[in-house]
Amino acid sequence: MLLSTQTSRLQSKFGYKKAFEILKNAGFDAFDLSLFHPLNENDELYKEDFREYAKELKQYADSIGIVCNQSHAPFPSSTADRAQDKPIYDSIIHAMEIASILGAKYIIVHPKQHLPYRANEKVLKEINIEFYKSLIPYCEKFDINVAVENMWQMNPIGNHTIVNSTCARVEEFCEYIDEINSERIGGCLDTGHVSLCGEDMSVMIRGLDGKRLKALHVHDTDGFRDLHTLPFTAKNDYALIMKLLKEINYDGDLTFEADQFYANFPTDIYPDVAHFMQIVGRQLIKMFNEA
Repeated sequence: MLLSTQTSRLQSKFGYKKAFEILKNAGFDAFDLSLFHPLNENDELYKEDFREYAKELKQYADSIGIVCNQSHAPFPSSTADRAQDKPIYDSIIHAMEIASILGAKYIIVHPKQHLPYRANEKVLKEINIEFYKSLIPYCEKFDINVAVENMWQMNPIGNHTIVNSTCARVEEFCEYIDEINSERIGGCLDTGHVSLCGEDMSVMIRGLDGKRLKALHVHDTDGFRDLHTLPFTAKNDYALIMKLLKEINYDGDLTFEADQFYANFPTDIYPDVAHFMQIVGRQLIKMFNEA
């Protein structure tokens, strides 16, 4: 099990190479390449010679001894405006190619959820099955796999509370993966999103099982806000989570999506913050191994 974390905050502050260096020096085995923003023209990875730059980043990561285990595609994956959806889709394909050049095994692609979920479950499912199936030829072309993530939405009435969205319930999450029925499409469990939607962690993890679950977004939450902070700082039960992952014979990596933990620290000590995050990650892996 590799220990990995997203590059988002570090790369926005220091650039890609320095972010990789900080994570390597902090003790991480791997990084989750954050490619959040559709067609970011200010980013070298979205310019005409992006392939050469991606190869350069891969060579640099190899030279310092850290690997790209997974990546996160641009999001949201859809809007209510079809005119915007084509460039979003193109940017997802673009991100798949970048991630493949860096060596990622999986790229996490959010399901489409531009409609209020509760009244549109069947429609969204039809849209998403077609969407993910359309990505399979690109998976084959670039030799990379896609992971579906469990999501939440804001309550459309008042917009102050979190409610279920696509794949929030384990039954639907499993149906998506099973109906797509491709070795190229698996599941990415976001541990924080499980709690935000009031789902039972044991039901979720046992339901997904080791066959469907291929990647993780590990972070903590208070059950009300999508905090994306470090485990043990809020309310998720990580002793239980690691025990459950061991129980289903999860054979993927442990990847933090907890960059908000950096938020209140001075930028000068981000390397120290990253090192502490690595210590927490090693503790989680120890708990997994001893479960």
